[in-house]
Amino acid sequence: MKCKTDLRRWLKLSLAATTLVSGCRGPVQRFSAWRDSKDTAYFQSFAHQIEYPDVASVGDPDATGIPLPLAITNPAELPAWELTLQEAVQTALRKSDVLRSLGGSVVQAPAATPTTLDPGLTESNPQTGIEAALSAFDAQTATQLFWGKNDRPNNQQFAGFIPPAFQQTTGNYINAVSKTTATGGVFSLSSNVIYDRNNNPNQNFPSSFSGFLQAGVRQPLMQGSGLTYNRIAGPTQYNSGQFVNPQIGVYNGVLIARVNMDISLADFENGVITLVNDIETAYWELYFAYRALDAQVTGRENALRTWQRINELKKVSARGGEADAEAQARSQYYLFDSQVNDALAGPQGLYTAEQRLRYLMGVAASDGRLIKPIDLPLQAEVNVDWFRAVADATTQRVEVRRQKWTIKRREMELLASRLNRRARLDLVSQYRWRGLGDHLIGSRNPDNSFESLAQNVTEGNFQEWQAGMEWAYNIGLRQASAGVRNAQLNLVRENSLLKEIELKISHDLSNAHRQMDRSFAQVQTNYNRVAADTLQVEVLRNRYERGLININILLLAQQQLATSTSSYYRSLTDYMLAMRDFHREKGSLLGYNQVQLTEAGYSGDAYRDAYQKGRDYTPFAPGVRVQNVEPGPFSAGPFDPTAVGEELPAPLTTEPETTTTIEADNQ
Repeated sequence: MKCKTDLRRWLKLSLAATTLVSGCRGPVQRFSAWRDSKDTAYFQSFAHQIEYPDVASVGDPDATGIPLPLAITNPAELPAWELTLQEAVQTALRKSDVLRSLGGSVVQAPAATPTTLDPGLTESNPQTGIEAALSAFDAQTATQLFWGKNDRPNNQQFAGFIPPAFQQTTGNYINAVSKTTATGGVFSLSSNVIYDRNNNPNQNFPSSFSGFLQAGVRQPLMQGSGLTYNRIAGPTQYNSGQFVNPQIGVYNGVLIARVNMDISLADFENGVITLVNDIETAYWELYFAYRALDAQVTGRENALRTWQRINELKKVSARGGEADAEAQARSQYYLFDSQVNDALAGPQGLYTAEQRLRYLMGVAASDGRLIKPIDLPLQAEVNVDWFRAVADATTQRVEVRRQKWTIKRREMELLASRLNRRARLDLVSQYRWRGLGDHLIGSRNPDNSFESLAQNVTEGNFQEWQAGMEWAYNIGLRQASAGVRNAQLNLVRENSLLKEIELKISHDLSNAHRQMDRSFAQVQTNYNRVAADTLQVEVLRNRYERGLININILLLAQQQLATSTSSYYRSLTDYMLAMRDFHREKGSLLGYNQVQLTEAGYSGDAYRDAYQKGRDYTPFAPGVRVQNVEPGPFSAGPFDPTAVGEELPAPLTTEPETTTTIEADNQ
C-alpha cells in the first residue's frame, strides 16, 4: 500500500514538472469590455505595413543636380560638347560600374543587370568560388576543452567502505589537426588529455592525467581517389573519421570553379560588348538626328521663302488664284515647322537621342551643353574577306567561347560521374602513444614512472596501432548510373547547342554583310536623289515665278527634297551601324572600337610571395625520381578577345590521365 502511495506521489510530481516545462495554458480571458469600449489603444489594426528602409540615398549629382531638360530650345543657342566616338566609348567605360544597355531594365530588375563586380563576386563566392574549392584542401584544426562534475548515489562497496556517493571531477582536452591531400587522402594528428579526480579508494593517485598522441592516415583506393576526381568533384567529406557517401551529381572541385570563373568572365565581356554596341548606336543616331533636323529646317526655310515670294507676287501680279497659292505655301511652312519640333524634341528627336547617349556614357541628363558628334560617317565601300570572317565568327565570338567552356565543364562532370561507379575502398591506419601521470607536465621521478603524463607519453612505453581497410558498395549502382546518364545527356545537349549557336551566327553574319551592301547601295542612290531633287526645286521655282506651273508642283518638290535629304543621312547612319553589326557578329567589335579587356595587377606582396614560393619549389635534387601525374589538357591557352583577326591556339585533344616518371639530370 505504501508503494502505491509513493508511486502516485511520484507520478503527480512528474506531471507537475512536465506542465511547468511545456507551459500549460490557463483559461482564455475574454476582453469583451475592452472591445466594447471606444479606447483602442491596446489594439493594432494591421499585421504589417509598408515602411521605408533606413538606407541613405547615394545623392549622385549626375542624378539629382540636373537642370530643366531641353525641349524646344534652339540648339544654336547652346554651347556644343564636341565628341568623338572613341571619347564617348572611353567615358562610358570609365563611368560604368553598371554595364548599361538601351533595352535594360535596371530600375525594374536590378538583380539581373550586369556589373563590373560580377566576375569578382563569382570568384569570391564562399560556396562555389575558386578559393572556396581550394579551401577543402586546407589544413583543419579543432580544439575542445570541457570540465565536468559528477555526483551520483552509490550502490557499491569498496573494501568494506560504502561511500554515500560517487563524486568525480573531470576534464577533457582534445586537439586535432588534419590535412586533405590532392589525391583524396587525409592525414591527421591528434592529442587527447583526460583529467580524473574521484573518491574511488582503489586507485594509485587521487587524481590522474591520462591520454594519448595519435597519428592517422586514410587513403581512398577506388571511389574518391586520384587527382582527376578530387579536382573535379572535390574531396570526400568525413564525419568523425567515417566517410560520407558522395553527393552524386554535385561537382564543386577546383576545375569546376575555374570553369565557372571563365564563364563569368565571358558574361562580363558580353556585357561590355553590349555597352559598346549601344554607345555606337546612340552616337550615330544622334548624328542622324542632327542631320534630320537640318533637313527639316532647310525645308522650312525654303517653304518660308516660297511663302514670302508668293506674297510679293500677289502684290504685283494680276493673275487670279494667288490667294489659294498663298494658303498652300503657308500650310507647307507650318507643316515643316511641326516636323522641326518633332525632329528637335520628339520621341526620336535630337534632344532625346542626345539624352540617350548621355545615359549610356554615365553623365548627367543635362548640364547646359549639347553633345555634338564630330566623327563623320564613312562614305567609301568596305570589302571584307568573307571566308575569314566566317571562321572568326564561329571561333572568336564570346558566345562560342562561353559555350565551349560549358562543354568542358560537362566533359569533366561526365568523367567524375564515371569514377563514382566504383566501390568504396579506403586504407585506414592509426598509431597511438598512450600515457598516464599523476601530473600533466613535470620532471621524471626515478621512483615513479607515472609522475608526468607528458614524460610518460614521450617515453613510448605504451604504443598501439591499427591498420585495415573499409569497403562499401552500393549494389546495383542505381544512383551512380543515373548520374552517368545525366552527365552524358548534359554533354550531348551542350554540343547540340554549340552546333546551333554556330549555325545562328553564320546566318546573322550573312545578314549583317547583306545589310552592309544594301546600306551602301542606298547611300549612292539617296545621294543621287538629293542631287536630282535639288535641281528640280531650282528649276520649278524659276518656272513658277514665270507663271508656267502651279504652286502645288513646287511645294511637292520641296517636300520631296527634305525627304530625300533625310533618307540620305539615314542610309549613311545605317551603313555605319551595319559595319558595327558585322564586327559584332564577327566577334571583333571591341577591337574595332579600340577597347581592351585586362585584369588589374596583384599587390607587391603577392609578387614577393610568389617569388619566394618559386624558389622553394625549384628544382629536384640530383638523382631523385619523382612521380608526376599529368591530367589531360584543360585550356587551349590565352586568348585576346579585343585583337582583330586573333589567331586561335592550336586545338588540344583531351586524353586520359597518365603517369610519367621524371628523373633529374645527375650532371
